[in-house]
Parts: sequence; C-alpha cells; structure tokens
Amino acid sequence: MLGIIGAMGVEVAAVVGEMTDRQEHTVSGVTYYTGTFCGKEIVVAQCGVGKVFAGICAQTMILKFNVSHIINIGVGGSLDDRLNVCDIGIADGVVQHDMDTTPLGDPLGFLSGIDKVEIECDRAFCDTIETAAKTLGINCVRGIIASGDCFVGDSDKKKSVADTFNAIVCEMEGGAIGQVCYINGIPFNVIRAVSDKADGSADISFEKFTALAVEQSIKLLKEVMKSI
Repeated sequence: MLGIIGAMGVEVAAVVGEMTDRQEHTVSGVTYYTGTFCGKEIVVAQCGVGKVFAGICAQTMILKFNVSHIINIGVGGSLDDRLNVCDIGIADGVVQHDMDTTPLGDPLGFLSGIDKVEIECDRAFCDTIETAAKTLGINCVRGIIASGDCFVGDSDKKKSVADTFNAIVCEMEGGAIGQVCYINGIPFNVIRAVSDKADGSADISFEKFTALAVEQSIKLLKEVMKSI
C-alpha cells in the first residue's frame, strides 16, 4: 500500500478522481481514499496546510492503513535559480527550517529526540522520480526541501533558508512527514512542483500558477507509478 499525501484539495483531486474501487475512510476529520491508481493499491489524503496536519496524516496512514511507503506531492516555492515555475524539485532530504533551539547550542533545524537536522529520503525512489521527470522532459533538480509553518514570500527569508540549509525548495509539510516516517521506519519521498519564486511576488505567483504546477506534479506521479 502506497500512501500519497497532499496539503490542499487541488493537489490530490486528480488522483482521487482517477482511482478505481475507491472507498472513503474518515479519521480525525481527514478523509482517506483507498483504491487503485495507475494499477497500484494506494491510500491518498488531503492532510491540510502545515506541519501538524501533515504529521497527523502520515502517522494515521502508517498505523491504520499499513502503508509501505509515503509520497508527499504538491507545490512549493523555488529557492534555486535552476527551478522556475512548473519545474520539479525532488527531495534527497528534508529539513524543518523553523525548528530553532539554537539558544541551547543546537544548530538551526535540529530535531531533538532523533538528533538530526536533515532526514534522508528513499534514494532509490529519488532515482525513479528523476528518471520519470527526464522521460517526460520536465526540468527537475534534486536537493534539500525545507519545511516550515510559514509561507516564504520575501527575498530575505528566501535567502536565509536557502543559504542555511542549501535548500532548493520551501514548503510547509514535507519535513514533518519525513520526521514521522523516520521514527516509524517507513521510506518516504517529497516531490514539489514550483508554483512561485518565494520572493516578493510569491503571493501573486502562487495564486496564478498553482493549478499549472499541480498538473505537472500529477503528470510526473503517473509516470513514476509505471516504474513501481
């Protein structure tokens, strides 16, 4: 069973719409859809925006639906000049840029308890995603995806997150999903289609290009499903 998580309805609607043998299950106010997508058994959910919702959703998928792998799909802001709107960022690892216990002597992003800053994604699956993107002719970049409970929409914050973590994309869920998967021993991956440049124009760009970016993300997901 493959778990697919998106924060917003627009990020998962196309997957839900194309599922066969679909069933609905509601847990803690979140609807989980089980069924078949591209010939594979999946469970998919719209978790809601932010790290807490994302973490709850990932843990539920692991405990209730016994997923073997989780993929977090959706949109994000580019922190890398190589990534423009509708390009794809593929996470080799995730960080939480707003986790801050630096007054205690820890590095920024340090996750107490697991004592890590970066959580690695499933590298073999990263290769599969990258190959699928190249097959479709989609420009993609692999690297660190940075999560935080804030929408990065100004150049100073963008530069800070990019420089501190050498991150290529910022968003609001992947880091939490990665942490939940890590403590449960579940492999995971994060795919982000760029909706904005995470700068002073981000609010306008996000609204304008989100649908296009999501379409690109779903196209890539379908191609990935052929290889698993």
